[in-house]
Amino acid sequence: MDTRKIGVIVGREWSWPPAFIEEVNRRKAGVTAEYVKLGGTHMAEPCEYDVIVDRISHEIPYYRTFLKTAALSGTRVVNNPFWWSADDKFFGASLCARLGIPHPRTIALPSHSYIEGVVEESLRNLRYPLPWKEHVEYVGGFPVILKPAWGGGFKQVYKVHSFEELWRAYNETGTECMMLQEYIAWEKYVRCIVIGRRHIMTIKFDANAPWPHRYFRDDYYLTPEEGRQVTDYALRINQALGYDMNTVEFALKGGVPYAIDFTNPAPDFDVNSLTPYYFDWVVKTMADFTIELALQGRQVPAEYPWSQMIG
Repeated sequence: MDTRKIGVIVGREWSWPPAFIEEVNRRKAGVTAEYVKLGGTHMAEPCEYDVIVDRISHEIPYYRTFLKTAALSGTRVVNNPFWWSADDKFFGASLCARLGIPHPRTIALPSHSYIEGVVEESLRNLRYPLPWKEHVEYVGGFPVILKPAWGGGFKQVYKVHSFEELWRAYNETGTECMMLQEYIAWEKYVRCIVIGRRHIMTIKFDANAPWPHRYFRDDYYLTPEEGRQVTDYALRINQALGYDMNTVEFALKGGVPYAIDFTNPAPDFDVNSLTPYYFDWVVKTMADFTIELALQGRQVPAEYPWSQMIG
């Protein structure tokens, strides 16, 4: 059998990519791994890789363009570039509501500002002034969270306690589409690393702690029932979103896990933040999963409807 190939597209991270590549190659399972090298892509060009792990195309548009073309030739891309291009956190909030998974009440807001060239007539469907009082009442009153509908890394996330603070924060958001969200005064907070829509590691997490000291090993942090609920919800969310590499965060209050943040398709895999214990799990589990995908072979679409691209 010909050797199958896994390619890795990365940004500035330094610890996970070489450890993952070494782990795959060490196993001698008929699969090799290496960094992808690109200098331009021909239209409909076949891709030499059976699987590509994408860690950075959200910041490099050309990579996303290449990955969509690679997917058309049957390469399995983790995560699916068609879905990743389409998702947003507000859709995720609505999806949770449809799935029956607890989620803070959330409202998508019109942007504060618009790119140059957008004229007043283009905004005629918007209601001004925004009904701030109604919105704050809907999400349960102050304090509230204001955060972007896209993106991650805790950028432009505000916890505000009054209308004055809310307006001041909103005025700083520029062209971002922001969300107003209920604040959950949580008693426990966990981040789940989910791989392949079936492998899951639940970790005690403190987003307010200084980086990189945010992950804590505590095997008894959750009760058995809390652990069951968190695992069930995280797997259901990833099945619905189609992500094979993601993190899902839950704020627990009164034993109820509220899904807080779960569209992180290039999650933090740094050894300094994960700690060696969880880092080792991620390296080995990603190797298990991607080797399995590579050995299954490519899946060239017989037809090209959108539903097949995001499945």
